Amino acid sequence: MRVINKDNNKAPTKRMTLKAVADALGVSTASISNAFNRPDQLSAVLRDRILKECERLGYHGPNPAARSLRTGATGVVGVMLAERLAYNFRDSCATEFLQGVAEVLDDARVNLLLMPGRDDFYHQQSMESIPDRFIIYGPPRDLGIIQRLERQHKPVVTVDFTLGNHLSLNIDNYGGAKQAAQHIYRQIGGDAPVAVIGLRLIRSDAVGRISEIELIDSATSISRQRLDAYRDAAAEVGGKILADQVWNTHESNWSDGVKAAREALLCEPRPKALFCMSDQLALAALSVARDLDIRVPDDLKIIGFDDISEARRSHPAITTVYQPSIEKGRLAAMMALDPERFKSQILPTQLQVRETA
Repeated sequence: MRVINKDNNKAPTKRMTLKAVADALGVSTASISNAFNRPDQLSAVLRDRILKECERLGYHGPNPAARSLRTGATGVVGVMLAERLAYNFRDSCATEFLQGVAEVLDDARVNLLLMPGRDDFYHQQSMESIPDRFIIYGPPRDLGIIQRLERQHKPVVTVDFTLGNHLSLNIDNYGGAKQAAQHIYRQIGGDAPVAVIGLRLIRSDAVGRISEIELIDSATSISRQRLDAYRDAAAEVGGKILADQVWNTHESNWSDGVKAAREALLCEPRPKALFCMSDQLALAALSVARDLDIRVPDDLKIIGFDDISEARRSHPAITTVYQPSIEKGRLAAMMALDPERFKSQILPTQLQVRETA
């Protein structure tokens, strides 16, 4: 039975389609869609004209539910994190990276889904089926999760590691760490004892010295790449960094850094330098040196990695390696949204010489 409009005895006006509106305005369907969803693709004058005419015609934009059903798209980018979610809100590098990602997705009007890199979050869920595409920030602790993502056959961008047949975005971890170590060795010489405060160099969550056999492969560990660089810089000046001079920490945080640095600085002979694989660990080491009345940089050189704001504000300020965390996040998001436009990239790092070395 046909429904009659009581006011004018005519059938209610059918909702106008995208093509009908485009025909009425004499523009393409892409222009109509861009006016609502991607305003940066049109001039301000054209967009205003389209929106005003659409309002007059009673057209309120493409139906997102219908578009999702038609294309299978949800308008969501999944960012899989290497650790539990909470850690990434405590770590300055991670928060800067996520800031960069969010800035690009905001501009593109695309939603963000944060996904922990732990298998126990997925046993009873199919969270990986929601996003249209993925950014994997660091290799997940449970590597089987990657297989779950690959079964989705959706675009993937890996950050801080590489995965065959997918775009990757890395920084020059080896080059930055080697430049920092060379800076130290020019001051102390190759015979001076040093210690490394590493970060997730082994699978264990324990804080303490490592054994060589436990080390993660450099292909999947930026920390291993940094350790290799420290060792190569030592070898250039006739030195050597053995496994018992390397401490592992589970997280880039104060408590792990304090524990590792205290153990290292109470060794005999005491290290003349600490190579710390993050600024958080370097700041913790600096506090231990103060507690032990060790003068920095006179008696102990400390280098970090990342160049977070706390490192710049510290006194003495931390000598460290700058990596562009916010820009890395922005670029990762752009690569995820438009993978055909990009190739895998390695971003440069830069030594920032300050007061601790």
